[in-house]
Amino acid sequence: MNSEKEKKYNYDKKTALHKAANWCAYQERSQQEVRDKLYEWQMKTAEVEEIISSLIAENFLNEERFAFAYVSGKFKIKKWGKIKIKQGLKLKRVPEQMIKKALNSIADDDYLETIQQLLEKKQRTEKESHPVKRQFKLLTYLHSKGFEKDLVMGILKK
Repeated sequence: MNSEKEKKYNYDKKTALHKAANWCAYQERSQQEVRDKLYEWQMKTAEVEEIISSLIAENFLNEERFAFAYVSGKFKIKKWGKIKIKQGLKLKRVPEQMIKKALNSIADDDYLETIQQLLEKKQRTEKESHPVKRQFKLLTYLHSKGFEKDLVMGILKK
């Protein structure tokens, strides 16, 4: 007996379109996420592209809307910096110009304020007492969150 449970999908194009539309209605998706899901459902390449075209035409799938929602969520909720957000969008194969446009939707004041808030919060919990090591740990933390080193260094120096 096969120990791995293999899911068998046998959707016709109409069913797959309906399921994909519901999946897109639940949450914004990138074209690549939908494409991957359709291939997971074992759809043929021609059908996948037809379904994606239909979803775009019916406005279930909108790459720009997805990019803006992704940027907004990752910045406001997860407190990610632009570097990490950009990497995430690239992994989802969002076009470069759309990534730039979506990242520009983050207000500079909000961005700097978020860095400041994260820094203050981390300073309260950081146990390192040696000033140079402490500053390095704070810089590393904020850089891992996707914030630019020069911005972080500017705030750390204040």
